[in-house]
Amino acid sequence: MVTTLLLIMVVFLLLGFPMMIPLTLAPLVVVLIYFPNLEPFFMVQQMLEGISNYALLAVPLFIFAADIMSMGRTSNRLLDFVGSFVGHLRGGYAITTAAACTLFGSISGSTQGTVVAIGKPMRERLLKVGYKDSTAIAFIINSSDVALLVPPSIGMIIYGIISNTSIGDLFIAGIGPGVLIFLFFAVYAYIHARLFNIPLAEKATWSERFRFTWKAIFPLMFPVIIIGGIYTGFFTPTEAAGISVLYALLLELVIFRSFSLKKIPKIALSTGLVTSAVFILVAGGQAFAYIIQFARIPQMISEVFLSGNPGPIYVLIIVSIFFFIGCMFVDPIVVILILTPIFAPAAQQAGIDPVHLGVIVTFQAALGSATPPFGVDIFTASAVFNRSYLDTIRGTPPFIVMMIIVCVLLIMFPQISLFLL
Repeated sequence: MVTTLLLIMVVFLLLGFPMMIPLTLAPLVVVLIYFPNLEPFFMVQQMLEGISNYALLAVPLFIFAADIMSMGRTSNRLLDFVGSFVGHLRGGYAITTAAACTLFGSISGSTQGTVVAIGKPMRERLLKVGYKDSTAIAFIINSSDVALLVPPSIGMIIYGIISNTSIGDLFIAGIGPGVLIFLFFAVYAYIHARLFNIPLAEKATWSERFRFTWKAIFPLMFPVIIIGGIYTGFFTPTEAAGISVLYALLLELVIFRSFSLKKIPKIALSTGLVTSAVFILVAGGQAFAYIIQFARIPQMISEVFLSGNPGPIYVLIIVSIFFFIGCMFVDPIVVILILTPIFAPAAQQAGIDPVHLGVIVTFQAALGSATPPFGVDIFTASAVFNRSYLDTIRGTPPFIVMMIIVCVLLIMFPQISLFLL
């Protein structure tokens, strides 16, 4: 049964079908072949159950808010603000890229959305000051990974629903690792600029800094309102998603006047298409997860890799390896949906905080998003920048090394993610 399940997945992926096809088809075929007495409609019930969770309402709302701001002026204002303070430093534009991706990630919750919103304007600036295109793209792709860690992270929402973990706590726990990754990238940007003698950009005057700060003050309030409201318990993550849409509309339609109401249907259509893809993956993932649990795959993996009461560090290493490899080949949301039910019980038995496990899982999803051969951000960047696959991945190895180092630190020192809780 397991062989049939995996074979269908691999064959359809090799044939070029989108992930949602084998993810929904494989469990249905397994039911028809191995459980003829089980009504196929039962799998439909499982799929509907997967998308019936109230907390999933946050996903389309956060995507809608991000789409509104991507259409408007928010990303450029954030870039101008950060660049005015650090753009003149050695490696300043690369540091600006990392900082802007972190800030926009706290608005969008999506790595791919951040690649598009920040990548387009930032790539031109990086090339202008002397960066190679492959290096510029690598900075953009990997800095965008932070969007999966800082709130509001769509990956954390999915993990929280599956594992029954507080999404608010997951959001807060992602702040420390997100900031740590930014610091690693900023140091690397400085060292890289010195080694390759990247020219310094022109230093902004204090009047320009004041002007750019004033223009960015409302976008900068976005993460403050969302994180602050969740942290203080003023509203739930789902309510925060609704507030984010209201704030984005107020920002772009009333304050910035970057576009008119006529654009809203087009933005809503884009949000609907992305949301439908996410929800189909979630529904298929629920059916897939049911089959692997019915086949006792979690118990089999536990017996092979997690037998003998292993310690927390060992369990987290195994979890990291499985999620890292999985996200290299498959969409991170799918990996979270399939593997979380397998490893969550073993992690709980080893005494691992479910919030900390969620940070590790989401971190691996972020890392896998930009890791060859099939990291989703690689193909997004390749399409957005019209570059070949090899050109897109050429500059990624140093960032993968840094992310692995950060992962080791997170495993060894859980307080990096838990100190704010």
